Order: sequence, then structure tokens, then C-alpha cells
Amino acid sequence: MAISIDPDTGLKIFDTRAAKASDKIQGQGYAVNPDASLKTLPEVSTDARFDAVEQAKYREFKEQRRGAADYMAMEGEFAKYLEDHYSESPVQREALTDECEIVVVGAGFAGLLLWYRLKEAGFQDVRFCEKGGDVGGTWYWNRYPGIACDVESYSYLPLLEEMEYFPTMKFASGFEILEYCQSMATKFGFYDKCLFHTTVERTDWNEETRRWTVTTDRGDAMRARYIILANGILTTPKLARIDGMESFEGDSFHTSRWRYDVDLEGKTVGIIGTGATAVQAVPELAKIVGELYVFQRTPSSIDVRDQRVTAPQEIENWKEEPGWARARRKRFSKISAGRSAIQANDDYLAGKVEHFKERKEHSRKLTPEEMVDKQLDSNFRIMEQIRARVDAIVEDPETARALKPYYPYGCKRPTFHDEYLPTFNLPNVHLVDTAPIGVTNINENGVVHQNDEYPLDVLIYATGFQWMATSTFNMVTGRGGQTMKNKWETEGTKTFLGIHSNGFPNLFIMTGPQGGGGSFNFTDAIETHADYIVWMLSKMRDEGHQVVDITEEAELTYAEHCRQADIATAPLRDCLSYYNGHGDSEPGSLAYYGGGNWHKFRVRAQETLDTYLFESV
Repeated sequence: MAISIDPDTGLKIFDTRAAKASDKIQGQGYAVNPDASLKTLPEVSTDARFDAVEQAKYREFKEQRRGAADYMAMEGEFAKYLEDHYSESPVQREALTDECEIVVVGAGFAGLLLWYRLKEAGFQDVRFCEKGGDVGGTWYWNRYPGIACDVESYSYLPLLEEMEYFPTMKFASGFEILEYCQSMATKFGFYDKCLFHTTVERTDWNEETRRWTVTTDRGDAMRARYIILANGILTTPKLARIDGMESFEGDSFHTSRWRYDVDLEGKTVGIIGTGATAVQAVPELAKIVGELYVFQRTPSSIDVRDQRVTAPQEIENWKEEPGWARARRKRFSKISAGRSAIQANDDYLAGKVEHFKERKEHSRKLTPEEMVDKQLDSNFRIMEQIRARVDAIVEDPETARALKPYYPYGCKRPTFHDEYLPTFNLPNVHLVDTAPIGVTNINENGVVHQNDEYPLDVLIYATGFQWMATSTFNMVTGRGGQTMKNKWETEGTKTFLGIHSNGFPNLFIMTGPQGGGGSFNFTDAIETHADYIVWMLSKMRDEGHQVVDITEEAELTYAEHCRQADIATAPLRDCLSYYNGHGDSEPGSLAYYGGGNWHKFRVRAQETLDTYLFESV
């Protein structure tokens, strides 16, 4: 029975988890590579500087690609790329038109952790809406061969102590992470609270009833006091707009909807895109296909991965250390440099040494501008090493040339792999350099580039996701009938902490635009946001408040802070990437670059309460 009543609480409980579509849906992430030569970057001169000549080279690399990022909505004939191939058909159920206290959108890490915290604080009347057939969020949708987390799993997976679980690898496979999510959902009673295969189409605030109405594609029109958007920062796949793509007669799919029913063995396969997904998938594809064509517009930075198996002694040590994962994650959050964070020094994270790298002493305090210049030089040397690594590994000079990235380290999402570059030495793997504008034509046979046709049996789109796209918030209509998307498009992105937005009472956003409080570890951010939201809901319950909004002044002050923080550090991100809307986003409108200042805004608000507008019955 899909919907029943809990005899103890009188609340509705759900049984809508969909069955797995096929046993073929399985795989692994990074394997341990025994070749030591692939696990270090070549040395470069410590005197290397990001001088005017190098800056000009980076600018040319960027400007050649300006305007090339052209993506389209997956609608009409392209809606097939959004179909869920991982689960059986949705479980049939009645539409819900009743009332509950809290509706949460999303059942990934944020939703699972939030439920644990809400339950712990005594909240029971909670429902989750998830468009997929099971929990996992990004780990439900992304199941391509080779998928693994880029952040070390000992810091990344939430609630490890509570689950009494120890990841099998330092960088766990996505398949292991999905199973972990399912185990969390089972242990903490999440499945009873979640409506799967349920997409929220709109949420509307009713000023008279002080309730949100949540409308879904299953006919639901639920009323809720609070809405929490926990559907992630990379939620919607995107497709490059390419002439003729609808005419291709072979099989095609997006990497976030991997088609395990399509046999790739011995086939001629093309993959468009060389970002973080492709870097993980390409080495695995090369092992099974007949011929592989990799179509690249912009190369990724391919850093060392150095995967390893979790040592039995580590597990024994952790068993004797209460709170080991939280302590490790806290140490991780103190790492201010992206590459150092992702490399994840084991001795530092385990608490064996005090610092994650040798601390530099300066004769005087550096200005913010000098700090940025220092970081640009450091990032340049890292990129020089990454480019030298390409030359050291890739045998064909032209292929090596095309695989070298020229932009500041971390400006585009850094990637890490010890098999990706060697894959291009295989006789069945071919890099097709489509710089600077990318693939522009596809016909019934395959990809056409510069009058050369590449016939394919299967075409795979590794074209990524929308990053914090405001379209995600078009479904939210607040006071006065204004949508959040419209507000942000006409007034600029304005929030407080990235969690509240004035005019949208009782609505909370997890890890959205301007949402700081975290680190290079996404789990750190969702823990911080979950704790804050549960604090707010508990305060309102305990003090009898019905509605909370924020002042316009608090929102404007915080939005300006986000803008200035973005501008101050902009030279570190001087390229075209989804982080900056491919060069089109306004400063401060997307990710948060204010570091620990987010916590200062939060603490002050929680202590003074003058940021909030509470309403009571």
C-alpha cells in the first residue's frame, strides 16, 4: 500500500520507493593504480611567475572560447534525455491535498542529513518530494562507469559515526555512495517520509493562511507551513545546442541518465565533453568499446589522484576514536587552498600533524591584493606542473598540445585521475580537438567537425549541469505573486546567508546562490545549513512564532558583501566556466567567496535577531 497511517503518530507514511530497473546497473569508481610515475606531478621552477606574457596567453585562451557555451532546455524531442532509466515505473498512489508541517524538496545528501537533524529535534510531520525513484540525489542520477567522489570519502560521507560505516576506498565509488545513501534512508526511517517519482512543479505562498501550497506532477496540492529546497546546486542536466543533433540515428544519452540497456562492447562510441564526468568515464569506456572518439572544446586540468584502499588499521583506529569523522571534516574545513583540500593529506586530517602544509611567514601583513597575486603565482606553478604532466604521459605531441589547459587553477572544476591521460596512448582512443567553439554539427551518422565525419554507433553527451540556475527557483511564488526567479533577474540575486530571501517567508534554501558556511567539501556546507535551519524551526516552535521573513536591509547588506567578496577574488577565476555563468553572471550572484565571513553574519543574526521578522498568532 503506497500510503497508510502510522498508528502511533496518526501521520501518513509512504511506500513509494521504486524497484531497480535492471541488475546491469552496476559499476566501480577509481581503481588503485600501481604505477608510481602517474602519482606525482613533474617539478617546475619555484621562480615561475604569472607574468604579462603568461597572462596574455590565458586571456587569448579565454577569449577564443567566449560565446561558445550554448546550451538548451531538454524539452520536446529532447525530453527523452531526462527519462529515468534506473528505476521501474513510479509506484501508483493517490494525490495528496492535505496539510503537513514541513515539505522538503530533494532526497540527496542534504535531504537525508536534514531528516536526521529534524527527527533528532522532535519534528515528525515532514515530507520529502524526490523526482527520482530512490534516494541519493546526484548519486542516484550519475551512475556512469568510473564515477567516484573527488573529495575524500572519510570527510565527504555524512553521519559515518552514526552509521558505523567505513568507506572501502579513500575516494569512494559512486555506486558505493548510493548504497550508503540507501542504508541511511533505511536506518533512519527516511523511506516512510518520501514521495518518490514526484517532481515539485510550483510552490505558492498564501498570505491569508500563512501556508505554502506545493503542487507536483502527481496531482498533489499539499499545504505546508515550511518549505525547504534541498535539491542541490547541480540539479538539471544540460545539452549543448548543436545543429542536427536530433537527426542522429544511433543510440544517444546524457551521462546523468546512463543507458545500461545499450551494449557498448566493441562499438564505435563518441563522447562530447571533457569535464569532470568525462575524465572519470573515458578510461572505463576505452576498456570496452571498439573505438572511442573524445570531442573536446576545452581541456580540464588533470591532477594526480593517488587512489588507495582503506587500511584495516585505520578502521581499527577510528573505532577507538569517538567522533572521528566529524573531527576529520572539521580539520578539512580549515584548508583554504582548493588543491590542498582535494589532495587530502592523511596525516593532517587524522590529527597526526598540526598543519596541512608548511606555513609561510611574511615580513609584514600582506594586503588583499598582494594575497591574490601570491595565489595567482602559486596557481600558475601548479598549472605548469599539470601541463608538464601531459607532456610526460601523452605520447603524441599534437594530442598532448590539445590536452593542456591555460587558465587559473580552480577557475574551472579541477579534476583528478591517474588513467585519463594514459588512455590517449591507446590505439582505439582518439581525441578530436574542436577548440575553440566545440562541435557544431551532427548528422544521421555521427559528428561532423571541419568537414570530417565521425560515424558512430553511440553518442554520449557529457555536457554537465546547470549551476545554481535561477530557473530552479521559477517554481517559487512568494508575497505579491512574485517568483524568486523574477526577483533575482530584475533586482539581482539577493538573499541572507543564501538561505532566506525577503518576500518568501518560511522558505529555506540549502546550498543555493550566496550560500556560504562550507568548505571545499559539500557535506560541510549542508551540515552547516541543516543545523541553522533546524535552529530556526526549533526557535519558532518553542517561542510560538508562525512566520519568519528577513528584513530588506539585512538582505541588501549581505548581497553587497557577496558582490564585493566576488570582485576581490575575481582574478583567481578569470576564465569561462559554469562557476561564473560562462562569463555572464553578475558578481556575487552565484557561489559565495567570502570565506569565514558567512559565519560572522550568521552568528550576529542569531545573537541579535534583528535580521528576522517574526509573526505570531
